Amino acid sequence: MLLFLGFLFPLPEGLKRRPREPLLFSFLQELSVALYRHLLGLQESEGSLDQPAAGKDLNLLCCDIDPVLIERAQQCSPFPASISFANLDIMDPSAREPFLSSYLGRFGRSTFDIGFCMSVTMWIHLNHGDSGLLEFLSFLSSLCQYLLIEPQPWKCYRAAARRLRKLGRNDFDHFRSLAINGDMAARITQILTKDCAMELVCCFGSTSWDRSLLLFKSNSPNHEGRESSEQEQ
Repeated sequence: MLLFLGFLFPLPEGLKRRPREPLLFSFLQELSVALYRHLLGLQESEGSLDQPAAGKDLNLLCCDIDPVLIERAQQCSPFPASISFANLDIMDPSAREPFLSSYLGRFGRSTFDIGFCMSVTMWIHLNHGDSGLLEFLSFLSSLCQYLLIEPQPWKCYRAAARRLRKLGRNDFDHFRSLAINGDMAARITQILTKDCAMELVCCFGSTSWDRSLLLFKSNSPNHEGRESSEQEQ
């Protein structure tokens, strides 16, 4: 099974990240390892640098736009043979396409079984506008058979804009012109189901940050064909 875990925090200049770096690093590294242990049924004491859960065919790719966080996660990973950390700007086709194609090719695959998109959509939206968000969701739907996504609500957009203004800077370039707004969980669900050939499988409620956790499944013929062929093998 192949899993893709995406973390992207493209903060603009002025919104300093340094005070939050330990928290973000912990979130990236600990969540990926916890997810890996959970899926394999491993206890906290099981698995080490020398014993990456032998015999379990599970691989996890974790991406972030910050090379410092990725370097720290690589250094601290207890499962380096199975959990890969990569510095990647997912919105740069010239970077993402050869990298992901090469990674998937190692396993004879063209897509991941499941992707996890956690606290990402707002930053993509603010930095790349409505068209960027649509491109991002379309790309994710083509990349994964299943997609678990945690959209930030609209109040988080306003809070990010306020923080920027307090620093004496202008709003995000796209903030005032975003036509996709309001109930972001509903808007993203609509985009994925109507435009990206996915169906909503389950809404797992809200996190402690009041963010919905939404699980989607691809209805793309390419994904369905691959799934059927793997089951026959």
